[in-house]
Amino acid sequence: MHRVTILGNGKIGSAITKFLHHSKDYTINVGDLDPLALEHLTASVPVNTFVIDVTDELAIAEKLEGQDCVISACPYWVNPGIARAAAKAGVSYFDLTEDIETTHIVRSIAETAPRGLVFAPQCGLAPGFISILAHHLCSGFEKLDEVKMRVGALPQYPSNMIMYNLTWSTKGLINEYCNPCEVIQNGRKIEAIPLEEVEHFSIDGLTYEAFNTSGGLGTLCETLTGQVRTLNYKTIRYPGHNYLMMFLTKELRLSNRRELLQEILEDAIPFTKQDVVLTFCTVTGWRNGCLEQISDIRKIYPLNLYGETWSSIQLATSASLCAVLDMYLNGEIPQSGFLKQEQISLDAFLANRFGCYYTQKCRHLVDPAMNCA
Repeated sequence: MHRVTILGNGKIGSAITKFLHHSKDYTINVGDLDPLALEHLTASVPVNTFVIDVTDELAIAEKLEGQDCVISACPYWVNPGIARAAAKAGVSYFDLTEDIETTHIVRSIAETAPRGLVFAPQCGLAPGFISILAHHLCSGFEKLDEVKMRVGALPQYPSNMIMYNLTWSTKGLINEYCNPCEVIQNGRKIEAIPLEEVEHFSIDGLTYEAFNTSGGLGTLCETLTGQVRTLNYKTIRYPGHNYLMMFLTKELRLSNRRELLQEILEDAIPFTKQDVVLTFCTVTGWRNGCLEQISDIRKIYPLNLYGETWSSIQLATSASLCAVLDMYLNGEIPQSGFLKQEQISLDAFLANRFGCYYTQKCRHLVDPAMNCA
């Protein structure tokens, strides 16, 4: 049995706990500041829980003694402390962060951590799965030209002016909308402006818009620098969303008052589990002397798992992290130190019992068996 501690018992943390518990291969400890949330969790899954302040590095290190791995399903700004506690306790570390600076800090911690440990940030949907997918598509070309990554978690039934419902962390959303974006343009790595460079496209008869957001590329800019003319990541939304977010963040300057912006959004925009995750990745390059393009489009919908409805963003994010963790602990990822998501094999990821939720094979099953082989 693998011994894993999960810190953070929100929508994603609880989903990770349930995935791992029902696999029957994990002994799980879950830590959170909210005892009522932990009580609610143990009503559905019999795991060990403890109350902890996730900013207390010493307390975390003590709790991690004897564990194989720690998973942070906490907000990105507490992850550096959790990573330092993991290094001190001698356990491997996994998180879901999309924040660029946080990833840089985790990488620096990995460089001085004990040998044999892995530090794997960005294990979610974007960055995470989309990085694995994009790098896999790139491998089929002799020379690359463009890599375009587009991802969105959207309401299935938008009914407000902003054409959006909250589906995950509002602070994380604002972070992506307001922070600089890493891209490669004309072969050079530069910073692009968030919410700019709007484009429109249609899939299955529906029209979408996409625009620059921060963090979704993960470490691909570093990996592909010198190999590609254009590399960028954009968030997918329904038409009209970008205009109103530009008004809020730029015209009203709420990008400088993020707590107020969070309060406004959470007070006015309802949460929904009736969402859909859309990934759209296109790679252009030369193969056998010809300029070719290949695209990969996926849609993930909510599922009923273990007697409850999981939103598509909850499903996609937790499945991606669980797949990477599972592959690592089963010896399929021999990497130690800092792990880039693009170092993970797409074929192995999709064959994994958790990663297969990104395929048609598992996507429409109800309460599927954990072994999807």
